[in-house]
Formats: sequence, structure tokens, C-alpha cells
Amino acid sequence: MIIEGPFRLAVLESTDTPMHELHLDFTEAFRALPVEEQVAELRRYLAELHKAILEASEDSDDRAGMLVVQQVAEQLLPHIAAGEVPLTETVVVQIGSDSPLAHLLPGSGTVN
Repeated sequence: MIIEGPFRLAVLESTDTPMHELHLDFTEAFRALPVEEQVAELRRYLAELHKAILEASEDSDDRAGMLVVQQVAEQLLPHIAAGEVPLTETVVVQIGSDSPLAHLLPGSGTVN
């Protein structure tokens, strides 16, 4: 499932460990917004994501992946509101090979 949002996601295999990496890159349009609008946009995204999570079946890989993305976005929100996140840099989150996002491999891929 693709939910358009303020960032693009990719899941990559780590060459050094059995872990995978979730790469999060903010879109140019999001970076261009004032901080207050960035916060509003991220909250809208989280609301859409929450709705999609509720609509997905509980055993769905899509739902499990969306829950991980929701958690990351919720953790970033206060830091974006405070202007602490350099939006031009890639945010990298290590995930275990048993993560719901790992099914998005092989090779890497863009989630949205």
C-alpha cells in the first residue's frame, strides 16, 4: 500500500550485518514548507496512515509495515516541530531481519 507523504521510504539490506535499514528522505516540497506547515503536513500523513492501518487486516504485511512507519514518524514529529531534524539528510533506522518491513526486499525498494 502506498500512502503519499512528506518523505520517501526505502528498505535496504545491510551488507555488514543481518539487519536491514529503513531510509527516510523528506521530499523537496516538504522541506520548502515553514516548520508549522511541516508539522501540519506530518500530522495529516499520520492521520491517513492511522486510517489505512485500521482498514488493513491484522495479519497483513502492509499493516505491520505501516505500524513501523507510523512509529518512526511519531518519534520524528516533536523533533521536526523543534526544527532539530536536518531535512536534507537521510534518516536511517536499523531494523531486524524479522521486521515487517523486511518483506519489501529483495534488493531494496521504495515504499512511497
